[in-house]
Amino acid sequence: MTWTKEPPIEGKQQPCLHAGIAENLFPPDGIIAVGFGAACLTCSGACIWEEGRYEDKPELTGAEAEALALEDPDKDWRIFLIGPLSEREYQRHGPGQWVLIKQGEGFA
Repeated sequence: MTWTKEPPIEGKQQPCLHAGIAENLFPPDGIIAVGFGAACLTCSGACIWEEGRYEDKPELTGAEAEALALEDPDKDWRIFLIGPLSEREYQRHGPGQWVLIKQGEGFA
């Protein structure tokens, strides 16, 4: 492993949290999307999937992100959700474990 596991944080409920995700782990059935803002999946800093970019794949779930990560598990995989009044970043720490590592106020 050539990347650093960021320490997990305790998430706080925010007023405009998309899809009700309040967990400190991104759920397999969670949708990587915010509607207004930006949401993406990255692998070692490279964007693998971005909300609104692909007509044939408008949504990506946590389980689908995990399936992609299993193809190259030794990389730094992250999920970013940046929306109005809510910003969250998850890092894959192991099989099925997408841990909350950053939380912010988003924009607006």
